[in-house]
Order: sequence, then structure tokens, then C-alpha cells
Amino acid sequence: MLAIGMKSFGEAEVLELVEIPDPILHKGQVRVRVLATALNRADLLQRKGVYPPPQGESEILGLEMAGEVIEIGEGVDEWRIGELVCALLPGGGYAEQVVVPAGMLAKIPDHMTAVEAAAIPEVFLTAYSNLVWLGSIKSHDEVLIHAGASGVGTASIQLVRVLGGHSYVTVGAKEKLDFCLQLGAKDGVNYKESSFLEQVTKWTSGNGVNIVMDFIGAPYLLDNLKSLAMDGKLIVIGTMGGADATHLPMGLLLGRRLQILGTALRSRSLTQKIDLTKEFWQFATPLFEKGALKPIIDRVFPLKEAAAAHRYMESNQNIGKIVLSVEN
Repeated sequence: MLAIGMKSFGEAEVLELVEIPDPILHKGQVRVRVLATALNRADLLQRKGVYPPPQGESEILGLEMAGEVIEIGEGVDEWRIGELVCALLPGGGYAEQVVVPAGMLAKIPDHMTAVEAAAIPEVFLTAYSNLVWLGSIKSHDEVLIHAGASGVGTASIQLVRVLGGHSYVTVGAKEKLDFCLQLGAKDGVNYKESSFLEQVTKWTSGNGVNIVMDFIGAPYLLDNLKSLAMDGKLIVIGTMGGADATHLPMGLLLGRRLQILGTALRSRSLTQKIDLTKEFWQFATPLFEKGALKPIIDRVFPLKEAAAAHRYMESNQNIGKIVLSVEN
């Protein structure tokens, strides 16, 4: 089969289309012909050699896919040849085929294309696990979402809305802010122009938000904590701005009974991922089918142009997901 390999670790130019053996189908797995996959920041880090896949998993990039079931492994009775499915992956999505544990698959919602479905698993499962599992979000909770126009950001805005909460976002451009507001964010700030802490204080009349979802890390730590209300939760999803924080205000942490929670979806156990997949899709499928939730896609590249897609993501221009079409 064809897949995107890497000549070495490095910049986007190391990506190349290569011929590799088809993945081996094991008991309890399903073989899927991949129709589309999507980019994630983790792909860029893996390409640079700083975020390896879990032990024993595919070295091929790609943490999600949508496609057609083409072979059923021993012991699997819940799927049929020809069904259209999507799934979160530990790796291997930038390829013409993947093998997936049967419990990780989800039926593509009615009237949705494979390209649209490929933009769902990683960002929506990340957002759902953080808001519901870790954040224990309640109706009327207020949530600050950094990188609001990103894939996880746009998924989070929608989930906060359907769960009865209110979201505020930080973005780096006016068009991104406008999009987030149209998607359902209550308000937002361009972090290049204003302090998000000052804006949160204004938006919440000094009370703070209940949850902060942060991708930036160390540079935002202090202002994130100051932005939280009593019993608030800071959920650290990434460290794009740096991982080493030199100052942690313990008095603030104790006085407001705050929690700092680190999270990573890729390293969760298979059992946890299956539980999350089933819970999320039971909740979300009717919402996707009636349009209350939707995948947000910025651009679609053919698989062979994966390097160009990576460069585009690194330019930080995208609003929502960047998808790779694998269909010939």
C-alpha cells in the first residue's frame, strides 16, 4: 500500500510517498480502506522526532481516519464489509489501509462524507474527554479556550454550547475571532492585542471562569490560574509556548481550591479509548445528524501533498482541521 513515510526527522520536506506492506490483521481487529485522514499538531512533533508513537504502534503519522471496512478479523461480529467508519488511531493514518480494534470504530453519521468524518475523532474526543471527563462541565459553566480557532478549539466551542455552557476564546487574528463567535463563543480576544486575563476579569465581572483549556503551557500558567473561579480547573492540553514553569502561586492554588490537570489522549489505554469512543458517539451522533455539531474543515490536500499540508499547519493560518484525502 501507499503511505507517507519520513526520510529522517526534520522539516516538512522529509515526508515522502512510499510503498510499504499492508498492515497485518489480528484477532479483534478490522481492516479499513482509508478514504481520508487529518493533521494534528502531534504529527508535526513526531515528524521532528520529539513525540514518538506508543511502543509497538505504527511509525506512520496520522491519529485519525475515515474509510470503508474491507476485512473483518477473527472474533469481530459488530461490523460488516462495506460499512463506512471513522476512528481515533495511535498512528498509521497517513496510509491507504489501517487495522483498528473493533471497539475503536464508529459509524460515520448519516449524510456525512469521509472527508468530514476524518476531521472528527482526534479533536472531538480530546475536547469531550477534557470538558466532560476531566472538567466535569455543568450547565452555565464558563470556559476559556485558548487557540479557539484550532481543531480542538472549534470542537470545544461547539461542545460547550450543546452542554449548556459559555465559552470565551483567545485567537491570533480578527477573522479567527469572527469565526469563533459565529460558531458559538460568547466573546474572545486577540492575544496579540490584549491581555486575556484582563478580558476574562471583565467578561466574568471578576469571578473568573470554571475551566481553562490551554495549549500554550508555561507562559500562560500564572494568568490561567488568575483567570479561574473558585474550584476552577486548568486543563493543560499542550505546551506550545514552553513546558518549564518557574513560578507556581501556591497561595492562589490553595485559596481558590484550584486544580491543574495534565492530559494526553494518545497515551491512554485501549480500554479507556474504547470507553471514550462509545460514550462520545452515543452522545454526539444525533447532534451531528441534526447539525448541532459539525466538523470544521479549513483545507483538503491529497495524501501525496502531506508536506505542503504540514507547512500550511505550521503557518498557523488554518481555522479548524486540515484534511488529507486518500482516495485516488
